[in-house]
This record gives sequence, structure tokens and C-alpha cells, in this order.
Amino acid sequence: MTARTSGILMPVTSLPGQFGIGTFGKEAYAFVDFLVETKQTYWQILPLTTTSYGDSPYQSFSAIAGNPNLIDFELLEDEGLLAENDYVALSFGEDSTSIDYALLYQVRRPLLEKAVKAFLQDENGKQALLAFEKNNASWLADYAEFMAIKEFFGNRALQEWEDEAVLSRNEETLAKYRQDLAQQIDFFKVCQYFFFTQWQRLKQYANDRQIKIIGDMPIYVSGDSVEVWTKPQLFKLDKKRRPTYVAGVPADQFSAEGQLWGNPLYDWEEHARTGYSWWIYRIHESFKLYDVLRIDHFKGFSDYWQIDARAEVATEGTWEPGPGYALFKAIKEALGDLPIVAEDLGNIDAKARKLLNDCGYPGMKIFQDGLKDLTGKSVDAPHHVIPDSIVYIGTHDNAVVNGWYDQLTPEQKDYVDAYSHRQPSEPISQAMLRLLFASVSKTAIATMQDILDLGPESRINLPSTVGGNWQWRMRKEDLTAERKAFLVKMVQLYHRENEAIGQMSHHS
Repeated sequence: MTARTSGILMPVTSLPGQFGIGTFGKEAYAFVDFLVETKQTYWQILPLTTTSYGDSPYQSFSAIAGNPNLIDFELLEDEGLLAENDYVALSFGEDSTSIDYALLYQVRRPLLEKAVKAFLQDENGKQALLAFEKNNASWLADYAEFMAIKEFFGNRALQEWEDEAVLSRNEETLAKYRQDLAQQIDFFKVCQYFFFTQWQRLKQYANDRQIKIIGDMPIYVSGDSVEVWTKPQLFKLDKKRRPTYVAGVPADQFSAEGQLWGNPLYDWEEHARTGYSWWIYRIHESFKLYDVLRIDHFKGFSDYWQIDARAEVATEGTWEPGPGYALFKAIKEALGDLPIVAEDLGNIDAKARKLLNDCGYPGMKIFQDGLKDLTGKSVDAPHHVIPDSIVYIGTHDNAVVNGWYDQLTPEQKDYVDAYSHRQPSEPISQAMLRLLFASVSKTAIATMQDILDLGPESRINLPSTVGGNWQWRMRKEDLTAERKAFLVKMVQLYHRENEAIGQMSHHS
């Protein structure tokens, strides 16, 4: 029988700390210690990829490169690449519970440039970079060139670059840019070295303490990305690399007009022709970063919603067949059985369910969706949950418990209170956490905001809106001894302790 486990969903960017955004520094290590202390098994995070317009980790300049915002300056100081005086007097944002991305973009850059310069002046640094370049030859140079050229064109999107020859990757033109922008290209490479080195150390620290990382892979890449520039054949694009069709979903519970994501759609015939080699590569790279991988918008692999690139709203689209099981069969043949979780939320029909069963991946269940339905028939209701699924009260796309409960009708509130056996003075977040940990599902993931009993202001993302998302950060003082004790009690009461942690302390 497989063990019952639990974990916490907490974006790295939401960690506390002095640099205006969560980083791979000491607060991340403290968070791992907190997971160990409360006997958790998993730390679930959001994508670690670069962010651009709208600050969403689901709209990235690269499917592989890491977000330089997560590089920690104290760790660079430990390496002798910065001095405390370089950053100690700087302001990274006034509000410790919210991320100011525009400010970070300005303040962080000079510090990173200084660290990169120090790194490249040192012989050991140069050697480390050479080794890193060699190990990441499949993507690093392309990414660094893309970012340097993009910056040269005033950070405009790829499709708006003024030089037609560089857009179409004329070799002579590229050689000229490589020469002219050599310093900037090195800057982007070294930042990736910092990112991966710091992340791998943090992940090792977690793994050594029996904590596993659940990563997150967006299904689509951004239209303004290195992949669209270097591998246009993989997408439905015109000659100028503009998407002819874009991704989204039809009207759903989040939006009456549907969601227009705007990402270019894949040319699945081309992917099939190459034996899905890019996908195999992408999954392989993801498992260098994570122990378990959540694949976002799993539905898009059975059928995807195709919207004409000129459409104003997502409602004008058609369902088109995705690659189906052929893709996952190819991945399995190349990489073996992998711990993958399918994000199977939203418009899930029989075809999508069949694909999930064929793959054998666990899907996700969201108690907020299940308990709003007073008929009790929802597949997300706790009494319908199956052991082989991952349960959540909500994800980063949902309201936190307090915000969700406030929006319920009086009938729904009564139902939730009765269903969860809520005690008169008990916070609704605790009642829902009890339900979560008590469920039959083998894996329960709690959101950090619910553990901290925070209000609607701590919501991470409201789908279909741009601006004001991805900004929440926790305050250290909100994680009280009582909250930790409650978590430990839930884990023990419902048999979700990480057994390996117990064995580890006996041996040490």
C-alpha cells in the first residue's frame, strides 16, 4: 500500500526576505526546514521560468531558462561576487507582502551585472561557465542571444524586431550580432549559471531532508520566446513568426468570454513527424529541476481550443484534436515511467478522461469546486475523490479559502459548515484543511495562504486578468507556532507523516 503524504503549494517568489521577491536564499532553506518540521513530503512550486509582460510564469521567454529574479544576492556575496554594501541600502519595494516587478527590473540589474563582471574576471568563474555552456549547449546560447538581441531592440517582442534578417536567423547577420552584443550575451549566460547553481543546491538540501519538489510545466510557450525564434516549424506561424492561431479556452467558470491566452499553438503533425523529440527533450530538462512534474492544461493534449489570431475574444474558436496518447507513449519509451501529475481541471470530457487513464497519471481535485455544488454530485466533492488523485482546497488560480467562503451563498455556507463539521469558533481555513488532510486521496497539497489563514488579498492569480497577479508574499511572522502545531496535528491525525524524515532522525 502506498503511503499517504502531504505537501504545501508555495511559489518561490512568495517567500519572505529582503530582496523584494522570494529567492533561493536563506528563507528558501528555512522553508524547507519548516516542511521537515511539519513532516511534509512535498514542496509544490510554480514554474521557475522567466517572466515578462503581466509577470506570469506561464508566459515565458524560454521553456528551459530560469527566472533571474530568483537569484539570491547574499549567496552571490558568499561567493565573493558582491559585497553587502552593494545592496544593503537599496529599496526593493515598500510593501513586504507584495512584489513590485517594475522596480525589481531596475534595481536588480546593476547588482547582477556587477556579480557577472566579478565572476568573469576570475579564472575559476570562466572555467565554471565553460562547463555550464557545454552541459547546456542545447539551449543556453540561443536563449542568451535571444535576450541580448531583444534588449537591443528596446525589449520589444520578437515579431516587432526591426531587422528582418535577424528575425529570420540569417547566419551572417547573427554572427554580427554575436560579435556586437558579446558582453550582453555573456551576462545572460552567467545569470543562468547563477540561477541553476543556486537552485540545484537548494533542491539538494531539500532532497537530503526527504522533501521532494513538485514542479510545474506550462503546456504552451510564449509567442515572444526563443523557441518561436529558433524552432518556428513547431508552431502554427506565418512567415514573420506571428501566430496564425492562438491558445485559450472557451467560456468557463472563470470567464463568460472564455480565456484568450494568446500563446501560439503547436503544429502537432510536425511534432509527430519528429517522434515528439522536442517534448521528450523538454520533459527531460524539467526532471533535472524537479522530482515530480505537474503538466498544466492536460486537456490540451486530447483536444485543444484553437482561436484565430485576429479574434478579440476566446469564444470564437474550434476544438481540434491534440496528439493524444502517442505523445506520452513516445515520452515513456524514451524516458521511462516518470512521476507526472496531470492538471485536468476545467472542461474535462470523456476523451480527456480516457487520455488520463491511458497515461496512468494522477489528476487533480479541487474541494472549492466540489463543495460549491449542493447536489453533492461533483467529482471534486471530497466524498467522490479517488485515492489516486492529488487533492487541493484550491490552486494558484483559485481564491484562498477565506475569499472563497465570503463569496458563497448562505445555503452554500451552511452546507460547507455542516459538511466539514466546523466548530463554532473554528476558522473556515482550518475546517477546510481538516477535510483536505482527512480525504482518501494519497496526496493532499495545502496552499500556504490557507495555512496562514490569510484573506482575499493573498490570492496569487485571477485568470483572464492582467496586472495585480503573481504578487503575494508571506510575512515571516505569520507562520506562528500555533499554525505549525495545527499542521503537525493534521499530518499525524490523518497519517500523512513523511516516514523518511522519522527514519532520518534515528540514523543521524
